[in-house]
Amino acid sequence: MSTQMSNEIKKPTPFLALRRGRNGRMHWTDVASYVYLILGVLIMFGPVLWTVASSFKTQGALTEFPPTLLPLAQVEMMADGYDEPLPLYDVVLEDGTVRQLLQIKRVGLQAQMIDPAAPDEIIKIKIGKADPRKPVRELKLAWDNYTKPLRSFNFVTYFRNSLIVTISATILTLLINSMAAFALSKYEFRGRNAIFLIIISTLMVPLSAILVPVFLVIFQFGWLNSFWGIIIPGAATPTGVFLLRQYMLTIPDDLLASARIDGASEWRIYWQIVMPLAAPALAVLTIFSVMWRWNDFLWPFLVLTKNELFTLQVGLNAFQGELD
Repeated sequence: MSTQMSNEIKKPTPFLALRRGRNGRMHWTDVASYVYLILGVLIMFGPVLWTVASSFKTQGALTEFPPTLLPLAQVEMMADGYDEPLPLYDVVLEDGTVRQLLQIKRVGLQAQMIDPAAPDEIIKIKIGKADPRKPVRELKLAWDNYTKPLRSFNFVTYFRNSLIVTISATILTLLINSMAAFALSKYEFRGRNAIFLIIISTLMVPLSAILVPVFLVIFQFGWLNSFWGIIIPGAATPTGVFLLRQYMLTIPDDLLASARIDGASEWRIYWQIVMPLAAPALAVLTIFSVMWRWNDFLWPFLVLTKNELFTLQVGLNAFQGELD
């Protein structure tokens, strides 16, 4: 009985557990915490939701003011005697009644409108300070914003190329940087700190200063218009070496010494001991590498000239140039 009671006492409390008073209401600190978190979610993901919703709007809905979150569009209807659909309005007439009319055209402060049931009669509506017309709107998704570009834009090829480059470059970056970090953190040799400082100092070299030399090296290797020309130059990153080295320094050297006593090779120590223990740092570097490679534009733009090899960023730039 005492053991059961002690287990219940030691039971951990869940994250953000609600504290309730005698009347059963939440404590004010819990309310403030949830309000803060909800505001944070809205601030972080609000622009994303707005962008996604705007991608389904028509051109008229994008330029209207005040803007709306949902992709609303004005209802248009065909009328006898007219070749194109006409916009539909709720119109407040002089007698106070509301009718749905189609607008033929607007001249100054007067709109010429017709009733869909009687298109032969033209009704003239005066527009003053208060517009008696109110557009009839409905939820309408502009699928053409996606289907039309995809028909003229080789999205699948560019997306596949970006996947190949990003995945291959990330794997190579993790392998090379982890090997360098393992050597710089777990081996004692003369000049180790100097080599590490030289690697870190390359962060101060601007990209524009090395573009031409690296391009000439790629040209000599014959890697222009190839994925190797994009993947290899950025495989070793000083940021990755620094991040992994600092994390591997926290791994006890006695653990590696015990493995060597048991007859483990250096490669086995690196692959089966150091790499699993450095998984958190490798995960962080993986996220950084994917972001770097997926969003990279300048270097692929310089190396690739064949349309079928474009990454998604370069392809989007070419597509935008066609629209301009």
